[in-house]
Amino acid sequence: MRTLALFIFVLASLTNSFAQLKGKVVGVHDGDTFTLLTQDKLQVKVRVHGVDCPELKQDFGRVTKQFASDLLFGKEVVVNTTSKDKYGRAVGIVILPNGRSFNEELLRYGYAWHYVKYDKNPYWQRLEDEARKQRLGLWKLPNAQAPWEWRKERKKKKVK
Repeated sequence: MRTLALFIFVLASLTNSFAQLKGKVVGVHDGDTFTLLTQDKLQVKVRVHGVDCPELKQDFGRVTKQFASDLLFGKEVVVNTTSKDKYGRAVGIVILPNGRSFNEELLRYGYAWHYVKYDKNPYWQRLEDEARKQRLGLWKLPNAQAPWEWRKERKKKKVK
């Protein structure tokens, strides 16, 4: 009986790993991370799939957080999870109440880099390229630095 219960638990956790989450956004941490309060009253930290926004201490970080807050905070959204990251956050594609993809809005308006290390969607790359061309959002900055490069530099400075 114990083996059967364990099997059901493992099977349930595997099938729910890449599920659809629905709920209200109750916290926005930065441009690509927020907290969702599910219909079951569980708080789930969500990392937006396929994009990387400036860190809060980086140029344009606070502006990007405000953009995310304006679109997400207090809204009912759907998250189509794609994975979990190393911090245990659900990673996914976020659908706004108007049916648009939050991931795409970040790219379309120049608030994120397409994170090709984790996503190969050519359409999303075109959205970033078009925002760069039009100098939207962070692309107004003369020397916009990718967040993964910024984090790497900060890590090196801490080691010294």
